[in-house]
Amino acid sequence: MILLAASSCSRQAKEDLVFVKGGAFRKAEMPDFYIGKCEVTQKEWTGVVGNNPSTFKGDELPVETVSWYDCVDYCNKRSLREGLKPYYHIEKDKKDTANTNPLDSVRWTVTVNHDADGYRLPTEAEWEYAARGGQLSKGYAYSGSNNLEEVGWYWRNSGDDYLTGAWSWPALAQNNNKTHPVGSKAPNELGLSDMSGNVREWCWESRAGDTTGEAQGRIWKGGGWMGADFCCEPSFHALHQANGKGPDQGFRLCRSNIPPITIKPQ
Repeated sequence: MILLAASSCSRQAKEDLVFVKGGAFRKAEMPDFYIGKCEVTQKEWTGVVGNNPSTFKGDELPVETVSWYDCVDYCNKRSLREGLKPYYHIEKDKKDTANTNPLDSVRWTVTVNHDADGYRLPTEAEWEYAARGGQLSKGYAYSGSNNLEEVGWYWRNSGDDYLTGAWSWPALAQNNNKTHPVGSKAPNELGLSDMSGNVREWCWESRAGDTTGEAQGRIWKGGGWMGADFCCEPSFHALHQANGKGPDQGFRLCRSNIPPITIKPQ
């Protein structure tokens, strides 16, 4: 017998998710979950939302210039489109009183339904566990390799020529640095691509700066085409206000509660 993930979504959508077997991680037990093989593409985004906010246009490029709010809204819209129960309860007219960031003018109140089978953002722990390869991890420095050139697009290699020396925005702009088609670098142990570089990826959690006094924001992981190599390490995280957007800011999907079905071999 063969066990597969059952859902009312399309076969293509189902194949775009990878099952991640849970296990011990950072003194806690990680439950099973599903996560996108690649970052959400512009084709996927426009198919649900109907517009394309990205700076660099292309169906197979990751969608970018999307805020955290845009992403949770997309998750619910895609869930409804595919007959799934939305994971988020979004109150757009109710300000989140826990959000004290003065730069965030949106401040929707967003809560979760843990029993829902719809799309969602990964937690920081889920994202890092998957980026490291889960139970198949080989302990690489980056997601899938000790050599970032093999698995990630970052500031040195994402333009016309390979850049050397110190990071410089004028040098990046002159070099036409940009995003690249998802999955065009080698995947990690779980078959996940672009978890080191290409675009930074939103996670669920809200947090204030640990020691810097930085205003509250949502966590992002994974580095990006304009970022440094250390940002591409699985353990790295940083904050951005939830309404923040940029040409290096995207996301990937996650799901839970997908019941297995049994298929008997012919």
